[in-house]
Amino acid sequence: MADTIAETVELLYTIDQENLTADQQIALGTAMATLAQAERLEQINERLRGIHQVLNSWAMKATVDGR
Repeated sequence: MADTIAETVELLYTIDQENLTADQQIALGTAMATLAQAERLEQINERLRGIHQVLNSWAMKATVDGR
């Protein structure tokens, strides 16, 4: 997903905003807001993966220790 986000950022920032109609400017603003939300969700997902790994290792250790 990170590659897709990076590619989308690159595309969005290559758009010449001065020649856009009002509707196109609104669409571009919406696309940028959606992209920002996707980036934030990706950050949250990465943190959740880290938490999952810690919890999983604790569960495995507890199983090995017989708790």
